[in-house]
Amino acid sequence: MATNDHAEDLRDLAGFGYRQELHRSLGSFSSFAAGFSYISILTGVFQMFALGFAAAGPAFFWTWPVVLLGQLSVAAGFAELAAHYPLSGGVYQWSRRIGPAGLGWMAGWVYLASSVISLAAVALALQGTLPQLASAFQVVGDAADPADRARNAVLLGCILIALTTAVNVAGVRLMAWINNLGVMSELAGVTLLIVLLLLRAKRGPGILLQIHGGDPAAGWTSGMIGPLLAAAIMPSYVLYGFDTAGTLAEETTAPRRRAPRAILRALLAAGVAGGLLIAAGLMAADDPTSSRLSAIDGGLPWLIKEALGPSLGRLFLGAVVFAIAVCALAVHAGTVRLIFAMARDDALPFARSLALVPRGTGTPVVPAVATGAAAAAILVANVNLPRIIETLCSVAIVWANLAYLLVSYPLLAARLRGWPDSEGPAPFRLGRLGLVVNVLAVAWGAFLVVNMSWPRASIYGDDPAGKYAAALATGALVAIGLVYYMVARRRGFAVLSEHSAAAEPELPGPALGPVGAD
Repeated sequence: MATNDHAEDLRDLAGFGYRQELHRSLGSFSSFAAGFSYISILTGVFQMFALGFAAAGPAFFWTWPVVLLGQLSVAAGFAELAAHYPLSGGVYQWSRRIGPAGLGWMAGWVYLASSVISLAAVALALQGTLPQLASAFQVVGDAADPADRARNAVLLGCILIALTTAVNVAGVRLMAWINNLGVMSELAGVTLLIVLLLLRAKRGPGILLQIHGGDPAAGWTSGMIGPLLAAAIMPSYVLYGFDTAGTLAEETTAPRRRAPRAILRALLAAGVAGGLLIAAGLMAADDPTSSRLSAIDGGLPWLIKEALGPSLGRLFLGAVVFAIAVCALAVHAGTVRLIFAMARDDALPFARSLALVPRGTGTPVVPAVATGAAAAAILVANVNLPRIIETLCSVAIVWANLAYLLVSYPLLAARLRGWPDSEGPAPFRLGRLGLVVNVLAVAWGAFLVVNMSWPRASIYGDDPAGKYAAALATGALVAIGLVYYMVARRRGFAVLSEHSAAAEPELPGPALGPVGAD
């Protein structure tokens, strides 16, 4: 069966005009794990809990299911696209094949910038856990000094990026093995942690209705809206990256069938687990009004140590450290495939080197090294400017959701023109719900970009330039992309023909049979 699937995958890929160069070795669980580990509940919730709590108090919990439902509308469209276009590069490929080539290139460009900064942001998360696990991990200076904490975060982050680079260079088989192990341990750890927190609950679910920061006299419809909109940034930071399950399509067996399910399952599993973890943590807090819950060096890691005790708390913090490492590995892997996909279409500078795939590893080596170097450079360049790093991380999530919008919008336009037709292999279709889901996805994506870009001092600081960092940086990124695109277009680079990749199918290369599909 695996052999038949692989032969069909080779023919399918050739129909899009590409040769099979990557090792096709991922099965259903590995595909799911790629998306789940990118979201990484034990990374995102632990890292961002304090931000949500600071904005609205315990009631920030309710922003989680709202964001989850919104992102599900986006993920449903992505799942349908993954069934029609099972190609490396995900967002880039989907956008350019259903809309104008230039829009697809811009989606890839924006998501690439977001992904590199996201890798740096995930690596910084080690600072929030390792020093709480053991003081010896505060290698640089004193943990009480914010400047020393920032420098130590950069050191730990660069070490982690070096490790993810090495694993990605080694090949998809090692990456998938580590990723699968990480996801299994994270699922088990989150489940056990939720149970233990509920067993130590100090109060009932009524705590989830308490809101801080609003005007109680104004009521929920006015005085509470501002804090909740600010708190919604927390789940928006976490619930993205599910598209990675589709980004690794050319390394997945039977991707038309497996990738769509993996995208939706990854988001749903992370969404349910994350919501239960937040609720259980708030119910187990000794003092739900403590300022430590909204402190960068406190938050959920501090709450767990207080609720479960130092020994058990450290055990779970160890699991969080592993989850952070696996999350960084997934972000790195997704970025590598995006670079490879764009370079293969001659859509990036130094395309020939970036698209080269050694037969031995079946993994693009140059993109792996370039991604790691770029992410580490971002950290090192701003080692003494922690506020700039935080701002860049915030802007990166805006860019990720902007890239999603650059897929959802052309998908809606294509559906209004009659896409998809009834022919062709596509085991996942939205059917009559497609139009409604796409409209919701576009509206949600636009809201998310605006809400996350809003000039809030709590996110971007009080400095006027900093408060508008998201809008200014996004404008600069798009402008640079447009300039490069226009120059490259005049020089005749291949991807500018909307169907250039599929116009002249090539015969597939030598079969590389599955190397451990699960």
